[in-house]
Amino acid sequence: QVQLVESGGGLAQAGGSLRLSCAASLRTFSRYAMGWFRQAPGKEREFVAVISRSGLSTVYAGSVKGRFTISRDNAKNTVYLQMNSLKPEDTAVYYCAADYTLTEVPTTATDYDYWGQGTQVTVSS
Repeated sequence: QVQLVESGGGLAQAGGSLRLSCAASLRTFSRYAMGWFRQAPGKEREFVAVISRSGLSTVYAGSVKGRFTISRDNAKNTVYLQMNSLKPEDTAVYYCAADYTLTEVPTTATDYDYWGQGTQVTVSS
């Protein structure tokens, strides 16, 4: 059974930082592109960032580019999201997702095969 387990969410002040982790029970983790999405109350789930299987390619949503950094450790089956300069509008439930596909850096939620349960990030002003 595939599991993606996020951790590291919590409460931060505007301008602060948080680091999210996602541990994956995938036998062939290095064959999956890994993405982060988020969903704020009353809004649709939106793409945040994705990293390719090798870790050499990344794509970010415009709203987080320059503030967030996605990375992965294939030896630990883990993907990370370092979030700096947090803003109140970053408040959302953050989900990691895994995509077994030929698309190097998928940015659409429907591309992904597995999802975590989500971790809450709350940024106060």
